[in-house]
Amino acid sequence: MANVDRDWNSRYLAGDLPWDSGLPSRELQRVIDEMRIQPCRALDLGCGTGTNAVELARRGFDVTAVDCAPRAIEIAREKGVAAGVNVHWIVADVQTFGAELEPFDFVFDRGCYHCCRRVDFAGYAATLRNVTRPGTRMLCLAGHIDETSDHGIPRVSEDDLLREFGPLFDFEFRRPFRFQDAGGVDGPLGWSCLMHRKRVTK
Repeated sequence: MANVDRDWNSRYLAGDLPWDSGLPSRELQRVIDEMRIQPCRALDLGCGTGTNAVELARRGFDVTAVDCAPRAIEIAREKGVAAGVNVHWIVADVQTFGAELEPFDFVFDRGCYHCCRRVDFAGYAATLRNVTRPGTRMLCLAGHIDETSDHGIPRVSEDDLLREFGPLFDFEFRRPFRFQDAGGVDGPLGWSCLMHRKRVTK
């Protein structure tokens, strides 16, 4: 049983998914294009219904995607088949994950970190150590402390990012962006953080 702050599988079974736009992340696409991130072994942490994992696979990445909700992975598998791409889908707790896997070259997290940090950040950080190696790049999209709406997205400060990711990663950038809601409309304010794992960690 995953250590979580809510019953994620029930939410997917009920279709109560306000965070799931059904669209590939514009910010993921932008960063891959701007930073010229080439296809490589990639991990999507907390992949949900798999939209971004499918997008990465469509771009030629060798993708593994993990989520704690079995129903989410069922939907993701269907998306992968419909898109004609291969993704290695895994049902697992992202806070106790990856010890048996070879480290990845690129890790993507859209909204997983900002939930996990409220439940078991130490477990999430241990997973990051498992799934990365020196030089691995990670793009993390998380809620921004300056979001002023009543949107339920968890909010993270810049100090939080530096304190929690700083021991393992160097930041290439951390900048504000807007999540995308269903229909392609702008959603809540977020942080876009591109990092790479340090050569020497504390």
